[in-house]
Amino acid sequence: MIAQQDLAGAASRTSSRRSLLPPERVKTLSLVGVLLLTVAVFSLVVDDYLSARFLSRLLIAISITSLVAAGETLVIITRNIDLSVGSIVGVSAYLTAETLAHHNGLGAPAAILLAVLVGAGLGLVNGLLVAFAKVPSIIVTLGTLSIYRSLLTTHAGGTTIATGDLPQWIVDLPRSTIVTIGAYEVRTMFALALVIAVLLHLALQRLRAGRHLYALGSNPEAARQAGLNAHRIQIVAFTACGALAGLAGFLYVGRFGTINVTAGSGLELAAIAAAVVGGVSTLGGSGTVLGAFLGAILIGLLDQSLVRVEQISEFWRDAILGVLILLAVLLDVAVGRRLRDRARRRAVDLAREVEHV
Repeated sequence: MIAQQDLAGAASRTSSRRSLLPPERVKTLSLVGVLLLTVAVFSLVVDDYLSARFLSRLLIAISITSLVAAGETLVIITRNIDLSVGSIVGVSAYLTAETLAHHNGLGAPAAILLAVLVGAGLGLVNGLLVAFAKVPSIIVTLGTLSIYRSLLTTHAGGTTIATGDLPQWIVDLPRSTIVTIGAYEVRTMFALALVIAVLLHLALQRLRAGRHLYALGSNPEAARQAGLNAHRIQIVAFTACGALAGLAGFLYVGRFGTINVTAGSGLELAAIAAAVVGGVSTLGGSGTVLGAFLGAILIGLLDQSLVRVEQISEFWRDAILGVLILLAVLLDVAVGRRLRDRARRRAVDLAREVEHV
């Protein structure tokens, strides 16, 4: 009995040391630090940097990027990637705007449902191709990125949906406010994105389906041997990613009003950057939606802030995103290697403690 208690005590002490600074906590705290540093630096460079107008514009931009990044997170966790999310946002935005232009009496619930269904359908196509065609996701979605955009161009025929063609409620959506604190306002679009991010985060952490995503990404072969249906998990991840991109397409209509065939172009880079910078491992099996949400805040903050720095050309913004992705991947690999080494040392320490019991 005493030996068993000592053994349990040794395991408990090792477990306590392991839980002091979980990897995800370290990544999140580091990202928060980078966000605060970014705000501090730009506050010194840009006059009236933290104005209410700038914050409102930032929150609206974040709402779209964060939704796409959340969907991208689900896919990356399973050791895949979706390069077509920008095109899915564009298709969903254009079809939603086109429908609203022809049916001004259509309400928000129907418009949201349409956008989500369009996005989910395109995501389902990606998932089926990846799961059953046995083609790497980067190749599949690189192809569908161009296919979806080409289909949209053919369908639109050069027609642009103007703001004046849309119902007033969606034109007013970017100015809709949930909470007002002094001169600062929390926009409805941002609140919606935040709620969805929190719900997805909790679902991934607490529901069995969420754990299945992590299991498949961590060790696909072991997940299959454990009886998990890898094909179904991949299809669900891509479909959910498409649905979130579709919802982002709906918000895109509200933000810009005027929609053409270029809608959503480049969002895939911002979404992937937000996820990776937010701590989602490109090797799969690690990362959180809230981390990706913080990553989207950083990407949006940099994007909106660099516009206000006259000395920096707008053409450098994509280059900066690329550098952020590269640095985040290199950091992820380095941290992963260090954590594996630390895990091996802990296992050795535990074994030694057990031997002395």
